[in-house]
Amino acid sequence: MTLRTVAMVVPHRPGLFELGVVQEVFGIDRTDDGVPPIDFLACTEHPGTPVELANGMSMSFPHGLDAADAADLVVAPAYDYDRPPSAALVDVLRRAHARGAWVLSVCSGAFLLGEAGLLDDRRCTTHWRHTDELRRRHPRAKVDPDVLFVEDDRVITSAGTAAGIDACLHHVRCELGAAAANRIARRMVVPPQRDGGQRQFIDLPVPVCEADSLGPLLEWMKANLADQLSVRTLARRAAMSERTFARRFAAETGTTPGQWLLAQRLHHARELLESSDLAVENVAGRAGFGSAALLRHHFGNHVGVSPAEYRRTFRRPDARSA
Repeated sequence: MTLRTVAMVVPHRPGLFELGVVQEVFGIDRTDDGVPPIDFLACTEHPGTPVELANGMSMSFPHGLDAADAADLVVAPAYDYDRPPSAALVDVLRRAHARGAWVLSVCSGAFLLGEAGLLDDRRCTTHWRHTDELRRRHPRAKVDPDVLFVEDDRVITSAGTAAGIDACLHHVRCELGAAAANRIARRMVVPPQRDGGQRQFIDLPVPVCEADSLGPLLEWMKANLADQLSVRTLARRAAMSERTFARRFAAETGTTPGQWLLAQRLHHARELLESSDLAVENVAGRAGFGSAALLRHHFGNHVGVSPAEYRRTFRRPDARSA
């Protein structure tokens, strides 16, 4: 294992923060902390020519793309993937992997790896807002929307922004050892490793009713989440047979009454965990799960962490007991 040279290839309209993440992990001399030296190269197709960044600023970079041909790791930062990357940029990544180097992407940089064919038949990820588009553009990619980063056959992809730190530190840990990763993390004031996945950061989509015939019923259901709402109860309230109600509900919301209620209950539970000091058992009761055990089960399946872990991450400081 070796990590002597890291090359960051800069596409059009890259994200400034993501550029900084890669430079912060690999581009700062930390030999005084016992971290082995790393030669960091910021490479672009036209060295010295200003590159427009995603935030409207511009920046120039000193190295041409050919400098990446000897790197142990080649990194693709986040960028504006609506515009196709140049063939030269794609070829650098393709050549790097073919000669045995590692490649790593931060956030939407995964689209650059996809253009190089490096996501085909491999597990990968990107920011949760972009996962559907990544699947659409690269149908052979095995996109996992729930993780912070994925490693598959010398290809590392990471989720949004801060998950790039996780992926970079992971590679340092694997190549240079845990001590080096811990020292870099300590200097950056970030955890060396984070638990959970990006599911906990996703706003869970709550199915809505596009037609208005069931609108009043849906509002009533949201106001009574703590109750046991069976299909029979809901059908009776809607003045329909159970079969007709189930068919109408699916037609107007795109889901079943049970799944719609689960999404609403998870959403309400998340709000309570963020904004109140209620015990998990009480949160479960108010959200309609009945028991803390059932809440933990669904939270684990749909959010990826326990209710207690979610609260530690997202607890609002101005919350008061309810």
